[in-house]
Amino acid sequence: MRTLKLLALGLILLAVVVLAVANREAVILHLLPPGLDRVMALSIELPLFVVILVSVVAGMVLGYLLEWLREHKHRRRAAQKAQEAARLHREVAHLRKETGRPEDDVLALLGR
Repeated sequence: MRTLKLLALGLILLAVVVLAVANREAVILHLLPPGLDRVMALSIELPLFVVILVSVVAGMVLGYLLEWLREHKHRRRAAQKAQEAARLHREVAHLRKETGRPEDDVLALLGR
């Protein structure tokens, strides 16, 4: 499995290198629409592969952030259930100590 993972990462790295070599031309990235650029001319000249890679990374970060926010309620509920389970384990241990019942409930049911 590790070999497949390394092979996939190698192919992704190769694709990124090919993308960078094929798209080295500089492009002008305008940060404002044409009607507003008279007020404030914000534009950057970058190689095309940088624009593509930054866009992909920004999309991934935004996707991970939105997914993390969407799963918040599930993580909160899991934490509550874990606290409840810990409380119930402590209660069972306390009751076993109080009643003197054996640790194994199956043996206790069998009367051994």
